[in-house]
Amino acid sequence: MDWRQLQSSLNKGLSTGMQATKERLGRVGQDEITELPQEYKDLEARVDALRQAHLTLLKITKVYESEAYDYPSHIQESLAELSTSLSLGIAGLNLGGKAPAPPPAAPAPQHKTLPHALGRSATSAAAVLQASSPQGGGADGLAAALSVYAQGMEKVAAARVDQDASIRLNYLHPWQQTLTTSIAVALKARQAVRTSRLELDGAKQTLKSASPAKQEHARLEVENAEDDLVQKTEVAIALMEKVLKNPEPIRHLNELAKAQLIYFAVSAETLSNTQAELEELSLAAAEE
Repeated sequence: MDWRQLQSSLNKGLSTGMQATKERLGRVGQDEITELPQEYKDLEARVDALRQAHLTLLKITKVYESEAYDYPSHIQESLAELSTSLSLGIAGLNLGGKAPAPPPAAPAPQHKTLPHALGRSATSAAAVLQASSPQGGGADGLAAALSVYAQGMEKVAAARVDQDASIRLNYLHPWQQTLTTSIAVALKARQAVRTSRLELDGAKQTLKSASPAKQEHARLEVENAEDDLVQKTEVAIALMEKVLKNPEPIRHLNELAKAQLIYFAVSAETLSNTQAELEELSLAAAEE
């Protein structure tokens, strides 16, 4: 770019900035602002609605990015986890000049979901009863029932993890990608239209105040700005229409519902079987 092109670019930028400031301060009449095609304005409104629809649902469904969205916040580290952590620390010390014993293996990371928490708590409760009750005691039935419930919750928990992974892969990532690609591209094209429109209106103002010696140049600038606005408006219209006709968001929403359906179906079947076993244990305990 030579100095003349640079100077022209700087002048356009200055003119555009001044025009935007005047409009913002209400110093430009509506008749001095170039009217954009109604088709373009209608598409703008529809794309804005589409973007808002994506953001509205995304605001809630982003919880699937974090596994612990339903995990009880008050649950503290379990005694087993704490004991293992202490053992790992102590094993690393060299006492009495002796080589330390190999540290125990670190526990596998625990999933932080409500079904996992319910399953672990039921398993722990059953273990407490089994360790403290004499054989044949009344608590044996409850321990067995807790074990049945824990096994059911483990299956539900596994289905919950599968659901979240599917939602992240097949819905959440592409849903966000639509916002950052096709919709963002359309918005960028709209910004180019706005800039071009400001340049045109600025050029018109310059033409009005141009001296006779600069009239021809100023008129040429207006014509070039008009051509540029028409071209950028056509591009923006095409991009906005493409975004609005894109079928992918419907497919992504279907993937969200499908993942939820599978999870709830597995949960319903598992809980139905679990409840049937618990009912048998309940009836057996009542007859003793």
